[in-house]
Amino acid sequence: MRQGQHVNISNVNVVDVALSDHFCVFFDLSVTPKPVVGPGVIQRRHINDTTRTQFMEMIRFVNPPCSNVDNLLDSYTSSVLNVLDTIAPVKVKMVNNRQKAPWRSEDSVRAQKRECRKAERKWRKSKLQVHCEIYKEVLCEFNQILRGEREKYFSKIIANCRNNSRVLFSTVNRLTNPPVSLPLELISTSKCNEFAIFFYDKVQGIKNAIISTTQIPTLPPTRHLELTHFTPVTGKTIEEVISGLSSCTCCLDELPTRFLKSVLTSLLPQLVQFVNISFETGAFPKALKTAVIKPLLKKSSLDPKVLNNYRPISNLPFLGKVLEKVIYQQLTYFLLSNNVFDTFQSGFRPHHSTETALIKVTNDIRMNTNAGKVSVLVLLDLSAAFDTVDHGILLHRLENWVGISGTALNWFKSYLEDRTYFVEIGNCVSDKISMTCGVPQGSILGPLLFNLYMLPLGQLINSNNVSYHNYADDTQIYVSLTAGEHGPVDTLCHCIEQISLWMQNNFLQLNSDKTEIIVFG
Repeated sequence: MRQGQHVNISNVNVVDVALSDHFCVFFDLSVTPKPVVGPGVIQRRHINDTTRTQFMEMIRFVNPPCSNVDNLLDSYTSSVLNVLDTIAPVKVKMVNNRQKAPWRSEDSVRAQKRECRKAERKWRKSKLQVHCEIYKEVLCEFNQILRGEREKYFSKIIANCRNNSRVLFSTVNRLTNPPVSLPLELISTSKCNEFAIFFYDKVQGIKNAIISTTQIPTLPPTRHLELTHFTPVTGKTIEEVISGLSSCTCCLDELPTRFLKSVLTSLLPQLVQFVNISFETGAFPKALKTAVIKPLLKKSSLDPKVLNNYRPISNLPFLGKVLEKVIYQQLTYFLLSNNVFDTFQSGFRPHHSTETALIKVTNDIRMNTNAGKVSVLVLLDLSAAFDTVDHGILLHRLENWVGISGTALNWFKSYLEDRTYFVEIGNCVSDKISMTCGVPQGSILGPLLFNLYMLPLGQLINSNNVSYHNYADDTQIYVSLTAGEHGPVDTLCHCIEQISLWMQNNFLQLNSDKTEIIVFG
């Protein structure tokens, strides 16, 4: 049975026909046919070197009279689309649903494929054995060239990203675990709406299940410096930011990212003005607050028909990421200059990676073992931690724990509020759903804001004299003790109780199924 087919068995009867010592089983079997995959419809613009030259010559911007970031973005969008519609209008094309591998686009592969098709046609027409042998030989050469181009393609990615562990891991995962295609019955507008509501209900269910209890007192540290506003940027800063960002394109982008980078000199003045007006007014554009969610099956072994087996992968507009990256740089500089980061918080901060966390925890455990002590390590995990962050509490953290106020605080408030998302599967999309909590997944600022949201947790653990290390939403706490000593274990249990209460008060839910305890010694 193939994917997309269903088998129904009915009218089962067991009959002794007296022909052997076995019984006959009679039943009605109905098999639904496999859904026919028709050609897909895509809308695309034909962009080449000539298009880039024409775009840079024709682009003209008319700035709105008022200093409003939404009006400025609308002006930018309309100007860009007017030029694109003139030089590269949208064309509708019927394409095969199969996605061509990128290494098949090489000239050597296409030339050899033509020779292979030519030899095949000649053999099928003549039916001669000599032509069959020629076809087999050409086909073997084609497969060898194809394998070679595939090897060169991935070798180039690995060589260019040797210092980027994220790309390396994703490349290895792509090679060892091929992507699983979604069942055809999920590619519909109704299923997109089901996914959208499911992801929303899942977060709201977690928040509603959390019962706020007695508050655990935590005191924000004294901050002598405040971040009241963001510094205006220059064209050089924007150019460096854009060149450093990934070239991935979101379906909400007016310009493909690679094309935008190639014509950046003609767009730079407008982008600089757009970023600076956002800083001055403390407003994040409404048009950039919408995310595209694409469901991804967590594991290939899971049932693809169960919605709970999917995780939401979020895509955001490129211009929003440009704006976030500039804010990220200035905020990170402020946090480092004022020593705001938790000392034992790794992840999403400079020079603090998984290696930092592993080395710190492993070294402490080995030191305890060398001293003849036993180490008890508790690995705490949160459920959908990024999605349940409360906006009011986060803004309170930014103001009282970090020292952000004025226009800068207003910008973060505008960035968090009134966000929406919709689910996209194939060419089908859902209705828009409002996000009432959480930091935007797939964003540049989201992980950093989550780290700041968790700042009081380190103070709480320290007050219990328990060692710890955090990596994003994973918390590792551990104590050492000698044989027959019960005090550290009692302290650890009391600390876990306080952590649980603190999590509830901050709308975070501990995942008991993934929480583990390991004893070393």
